[in-house]
Amino acid sequence: MGKTLSEIAAFLQAAVVGDGAVEIRDIKGLDEAGEGDLTFLANPKYRKKIATTAASAILVSAPVEGTGKNFIVVKDPYAALARLLALFYPEERDFQGVSPAAFIGPGALVAEGATVYPGVYVGEGARVGRGTVLYPGVYVGHGASVGEDCTLYPNVTVYRRCLIGSRVILHAGVVVGSDGFGFANPGIENRKVPQVGIVQIDDDVEIQANTTIDRGTLGKTWIQRGAKIDNLVQIAHNVVIGENSIVVAQVGISGSTRLGKRVIIGGQAGLVGHIHVGDNVMIAARAGINKDIPASRIMSGAPAIPHAEWLRLNAHILRLPEMHKTVQELRKKIEELEKKLNP
Repeated sequence: MGKTLSEIAAFLQAAVVGDGAVEIRDIKGLDEAGEGDLTFLANPKYRKKIATTAASAILVSAPVEGTGKNFIVVKDPYAALARLLALFYPEERDFQGVSPAAFIGPGALVAEGATVYPGVYVGEGARVGRGTVLYPGVYVGHGASVGEDCTLYPNVTVYRRCLIGSRVILHAGVVVGSDGFGFANPGIENRKVPQVGIVQIDDDVEIQANTTIDRGTLGKTWIQRGAKIDNLVQIAHNVVIGENSIVVAQVGISGSTRLGKRVIIGGQAGLVGHIHVGDNVMIAARAGINKDIPASRIMSGAPAIPHAEWLRLNAHILRLPEMHKTVQELRKKIEELEKKLNP
């Protein structure tokens, strides 16, 4: 079912420049869009494509004069796109209710309005909130709690006593609460230290496929409100991820490290244990963090240094072959001068 530009603008609390009666049936990229499609411009580098796109309308932060196009003007086109995609493509479910082929343990409470697919295991005394969806293969251990309006995709594992807030999304293969990597006399005896803590995941967190979060040795590993964690991330025991932080794919965070609020970590970065990363820090991809980082720093390299220093260092590294050649030439000249001075 289509919507007019005026209806879409009302939904976004935005302004229309052009024909508000134009009907929109789909959302596509600038190159793929045609008649009846809405597209968007979030990156200014693609501004020239506005003149050539066949879309019926464009989401922009400011209209482009002289193009004859229809625009919806919003403060942040990408954020507006996210809202519209949810409107045009709502989550589809082929099942509702609690399947008789799911296992619901003694004393477990599954709230009315939750959806539990066949093959789900909800352990003794566990809790599942209203509006939450557990897809096939989900395991919720005894005493664990999953809040309201969560989505746990196939083969998510939530170990015993772990706490999941509301509106949390856990993608396929996520493991919450596996044992922390704790061994006494490492390399000699490797005696296992029982991991008796939990994982707490606060509201509005999203964790993508095959990420693993270890339970605390004591206390808890804590993912705070609004954090977003990509695929294949390893979070060790007693780590704290601060509110609204972003952790990109293949990052490894060692035990008891604490991230402040709004920290952004690029892919394949590694952080040693027992350090503190301040609020608003940005860590570049493949960086190695081996010490505390004060708030609002940008860090790059391994071991990590301030990003501006890293850029200067890399500029010098790229010139090393040229510098080596110059040094060799100077060395040769010095040797020739020494021969003349000391025949």
